[in-house]
Amino acid sequence: MRESVIKSLLLHLGIIVFLVVSANFHMPAPKVMEVTLNPAMPEPEKAVSAVTVDQQKVEQKIAELKKQEEAKKQAEAKRIRDLERRANDARKQREAEDRRLKKLEQQRRAKEKEKAEAEAQAKKAREIQEKERAKAKQAEKQKQEAEAAAKAAAEKRKAEEDALKKAEAERKRKAAEAEAERKRKEAEAERKRQQALQEQMLQEQLAAEQAARNKIRQQQVLSEVDKYKALIMARIQQTLLIDEKMKNKQCRVNIRLGFNGLVTQVKSLGGDKLVCEAALRAVRMADTLPVSPDKDVFEQLKNINLTIKPEF
Repeated sequence: MRESVIKSLLLHLGIIVFLVVSANFHMPAPKVMEVTLNPAMPEPEKAVSAVTVDQQKVEQKIAELKKQEEAKKQAEAKRIRDLERRANDARKQREAEDRRLKKLEQQRRAKEKEKAEAEAQAKKAREIQEKERAKAKQAEKQKQEAEAAAKAAAEKRKAEEDALKKAEAERKRKAAEAEAERKRKEAEAERKRQQALQEQMLQEQLAAEQAARNKIRQQQVLSEVDKYKALIMARIQQTLLIDEKMKNKQCRVNIRLGFNGLVTQVKSLGGDKLVCEAALRAVRMADTLPVSPDKDVFEQLKNINLTIKPEF
């Protein structure tokens, strides 16, 4: 820009010099004055007048050139200001886009981490379920072996009793009959005892299986509750309007939800005032939050307390 101004000034200076030289060049040469008494021919005055008129034109031309140069300077300054403003706007847009992409990347990583944790918990639950199933199968096998052993023992004992009865039938019939009656009662008592023992073992097995199922179900419910709490927190963070004043501050809120996730009530339980106001506004803007169709999971989500921390 500085070089163009210098060139323009040199060009204008050259034009001025040219005009001055031209004016002098066309000025009529002075004539040799003759001694005359006739005053009607004032030739020198005409020459001075012509030079004055040419100088006025030169000065007028110089003024016009200066005015044009000033207009060019102002136009160039305006063009530079416009370029600087557009560059500043582009920089701000680029910075805003970088912040948006960074936030999206953080959300993507959080979701991947959440998915990995959920899969790990599901895998752990499956392993526990398989172990419980193996234990139940082993208990069933032991029960069947015990029943087979008891049956074999009862058959052996009965055969021995029959042989003893036959050997003493003739010599002590009454005693044998009394002994047979005693043994019959004993066998009945043993049968009842065995039956009670079997029923007790079955009840214990059923109770163990039910406890295992309840434990697995409880773990599944807790896993789903954590999952939907994370989804609810992510939804709130999406609509949370944050400010630098909220950095390292938090607010605890209570949220009540309908069966379809509709927010029926939200209130602050304490914390930073700015964060609490933003959190309550974000929950109301979300309107509907993620909830599980599972009744047991929903029972733990319909009235929850969350700690909201703005993410920067």
